[in-house]
Amino acid sequence: MGNFAANEGLSVFVIFVWFGINVFLFVHFYLAFLTPKWFYTRVLLGHALSWARAPAACLNFNCMLILLPVCRNLLSLLRGTIQCCSRTAARQLDRNITFHKLVAYMIAFHTAVHIIAHLFNFEFFMNAQLDQNRTLLPFVLSEIGTNDSLPFINPIRNNQTSQTVVLFTTVAGLTGVAITLALILIITSSTEVIRRSYFEVFWFTHHLFIIFFIGLVFHGFQRIVRGQTDVSLRSDPPENCSELFQDWGQNGSQCAVPEFAGNAPVTWMYVVGPMFLYLCERLVRFYRSHQKVVITKVVMHPSRTLELQMRRKGFRMEVGQYVFVQCPGVSRLEWHPFTLTSAPEEDHFSVHVRIVGDWTEGLYKACGGDQPGQQQAWSLPKVAIDGPFGTASEDVFQYQVVMLVGAGIGVTPFASILKSVWYKHVQKNQETFTKKIYFYWLCPDTEAFEWFADLLQSLEKQMNEGDMSDFLSYNIYLTRWKEQEAAHFRVHHEAENDPITGLKQKTLYGKPNWDNEFSCIASKHPKTKVGVFLCGPPQLGKALEKQCLSHSEDDVKFIFNKENF
Repeated sequence: MGNFAANEGLSVFVIFVWFGINVFLFVHFYLAFLTPKWFYTRVLLGHALSWARAPAACLNFNCMLILLPVCRNLLSLLRGTIQCCSRTAARQLDRNITFHKLVAYMIAFHTAVHIIAHLFNFEFFMNAQLDQNRTLLPFVLSEIGTNDSLPFINPIRNNQTSQTVVLFTTVAGLTGVAITLALILIITSSTEVIRRSYFEVFWFTHHLFIIFFIGLVFHGFQRIVRGQTDVSLRSDPPENCSELFQDWGQNGSQCAVPEFAGNAPVTWMYVVGPMFLYLCERLVRFYRSHQKVVITKVVMHPSRTLELQMRRKGFRMEVGQYVFVQCPGVSRLEWHPFTLTSAPEEDHFSVHVRIVGDWTEGLYKACGGDQPGQQQAWSLPKVAIDGPFGTASEDVFQYQVVMLVGAGIGVTPFASILKSVWYKHVQKNQETFTKKIYFYWLCPDTEAFEWFADLLQSLEKQMNEGDMSDFLSYNIYLTRWKEQEAAHFRVHHEAENDPITGLKQKTLYGKPNWDNEFSCIASKHPKTKVGVFLCGPPQLGKALEKQCLSHSEDDVKFIFNKENF
């Protein structure tokens, strides 16, 4: 239970508070529209009025939050500020994308409730006009504003008007359609399949948030939903006058025709702050995108992996951080995130790009990956860099014992960490708080090992020469293989170096038994906090997080950290 609190306690608290505020807002505004002020509006609409207005209040709250988790520079600033006080609080900022998705789902839910309730409202408004019976209060209310100068309560002004006409001839209707279409496209294009296979679709449709927020701000400006004014409510309270509606305004009548007005729009008050912060965020990105970046070296690794080594004046990084890369020659609009694979001690910064889509294919060709021989420096494309930005991996040297788990290309943040280890311990002979690193790399095929094997071979050699072989334990797993490859592995199994990686440490086949690995580490390092860092698929993350919880006891605690982009 203690480790659950250490790993998930603050996250659960934040989600609980956020969800609680949503529930409070829904209930509060649902009840607010059951008051006498809205009595006559409820005569027309019933409880559909409350069902429309309560989710609208929740939408305002969540739309205030939705942009904040994607203000990367703001989060990096907060992370650096909070980290000196609480590492646990700083780790919550690494879950910004998860929270962004949760808020988006909540927006989608309340939007659906809001739309369905208003569909009923339009139907009720139309029915009140169609049933032209002056002995019925709904029709009398609908007639207000037709033959006098009073503000109307029923936006459907005659029985010849359809709901569709009202929908496309009012500010609320037009902006509502625009908001809904934008939201549908944003959410559907954010699915895992679209995002990984058609990143450009995800990228462009996500920018429909501009239309979403513009529509949101103007959605309530026409004040279509109206309640009785305070003055009219005091002089002609509905509990006294609702039964006398046929005599309203006539000589000798005790009650005047009730007057109605809509509430002032408040959505802009919720979103103007986050919109300003996001605008500042984009201005910072724009400034950075115009800082000169020089590609100093391009390396074409096996398995279609491209390494770019670059320099930019004033660029400073920490281990495990990431940058966004833009190549104007490929696309002037698209920015893609890549983990830095260089160490802070190096005189350049680098990224490794796996060629898996249109944009990466375009970058590969622009760098001459499809052409034989070396490319001249002047022929290399221009690139822009935004970042670096902080991640959970920044905290790796804050733990005495560390487990690094990478899957496939997910090994990239640990390349930076392992290089930094080499510089600190071998070249500069620096002492670090970290005393032991366990490195696990899971790959689905042999080609994926090729680009990273050189670094591991160099580390293995230097660690052995520096009598530091006990500092780093690495375990490499091949999770899939072909029959002909298996025959080759068996033949060369007794060789001094591994036939796949060239390392003295032999490659393991299959998947790790995480239960055994965690038990072994727990027994070797009592009274220690072990930092577990993952860059890999969600399924692996769930398995490791479960192991962290189950193997943490009073004297050993496993703290789970996962990379998120």
